[in-house]
Amino acid sequence: MVNYILGVQWGDKVWFQITEEDKKKSQAKSQTTAITVYEVFVETSSLSLRIIDTPGYGSTDGIQFDQMVAENLHRLFRSEDGVHDISAVGLVVKSGQNRLTGFQRYIFDAVLSLFGKDIEKNIVVLITHSDGMPEEDVITALKEAEVPCAKDASGEPVHFKFNNRQSRDYKDREEKMYQAAWDIGYCSLESFLSFLHNVDVKELSMTEGVLRERKKLEACVYHIQDAIKMEELKQNELQQTQRAFEENKEKFGVKDFTYEVEEPFKQLESINPSWWHLTRKATCCTKCEENCHYPGCWGVKDLSWCSVMKDNRCTVCTKKCRVSDHVKHEKIYVPRTRKVKKTAHDLKEKYKEQVDIKKALEEELHKSKVRKNKLLLDAYQCIVKLEDIALKKDSISTLIHLDFLIEKMRELGDDEKAQKLVALNEKYQAAIPSGWKWIHWVPGKLRKAQGKTRTVFYFISVFIKPSLAEQGTKTWL
Repeated sequence: MVNYILGVQWGDKVWFQITEEDKKKSQAKSQTTAITVYEVFVETSSLSLRIIDTPGYGSTDGIQFDQMVAENLHRLFRSEDGVHDISAVGLVVKSGQNRLTGFQRYIFDAVLSLFGKDIEKNIVVLITHSDGMPEEDVITALKEAEVPCAKDASGEPVHFKFNNRQSRDYKDREEKMYQAAWDIGYCSLESFLSFLHNVDVKELSMTEGVLRERKKLEACVYHIQDAIKMEELKQNELQQTQRAFEENKEKFGVKDFTYEVEEPFKQLESINPSWWHLTRKATCCTKCEENCHYPGCWGVKDLSWCSVMKDNRCTVCTKKCRVSDHVKHEKIYVPRTRKVKKTAHDLKEKYKEQVDIKKALEEELHKSKVRKNKLLLDAYQCIVKLEDIALKKDSISTLIHLDFLIEKMRELGDDEKAQKLVALNEKYQAAIPSGWKWIHWVPGKLRKAQGKTRTVFYFISVFIKPSLAEQGTKTWL
């Protein structure tokens, strides 16, 4: 694309490549989740390009790495000096493929699940290693996989063919073949840039909303699991207190007695380094003593930029506290219990304004159940909203939460919501290809099998040419 804009022709016998100034830095970044924004301006061209190059999904370091890429895209899209509109999303596929592998399906789904529904007509396919002939196998594979993308007048996925051999040395007898490869790419770039000129530029407000809701969903569900566990521990303590009261109600008010309960409390503990090794920090509320964003809280130094914050308040913790009440550190709150001996005097002190202690205990138990039910409803509403706005809904990050929510909805007795979640789960499961067998869920971790395959996604944006002083690259870490 850069060579095309620079006006490079076959007869020039030159080829420009983008290289990193610091080789070691480049190698290190290839193993990170940095996103590079290339801004290309040429004085003699009326066209300027902004190319967003992701480091590639499918890292051997696991799905945590992929989630970090999504978080960095989120930061890029919502930053004041970031990217706020987009012209095209390019999905790279190799020529000759007659089906998408399970690995590719995972990567495509992971990326497309980040975007809003309005971006579908801006998604195009970039076919590499092409000989210029019709790509029937690739097109069939994309259609069978139901990859959402722009369609041409005949209903076929919009695609462009490339065969990048320009930087290779060749013998005189091979020149015609290399020129043919050049012509394939040149013609495709003409068509591709024509597509960019004519396609409606999409603002990323819906996409940014999808990213924000996904992060809130994940934070909400993990927070809910802790909150539900805490409520269940409180309910257990109340039930133990009820039993002790029933066994000693004749003594109550006449003679003191003691009983033992398992009292719940929150303990601040260091994050286990063997869990989520890329997520050793959490955003926690010091007032509510809750983990507002864990796991997945990375790359944010200013907590007001954390995905769970809105208008300088937390959207997750119980009291919706201010940002200033939160800290980001290598510790999390963990629900624990300790055996505590209590007396009839303790009961009187706690419920001194209540005439009927039994009724007071029942009311407190009921309030605890109401709080638990509200937490479940919040998580359910978040999934419903995500289902409504996302372009690609059958993503792993949503899927891993459904079993937990289905179980809790059934415990709650809300069969209607449980059945809707079951239907979503079945739809998601049906969309998972056999190649996903290498992805498995274990408590605390989600890992992928090791492999060398990497898929790169290019996000291309056309914009009016600014002053040359602004050209260059930006890296979002």
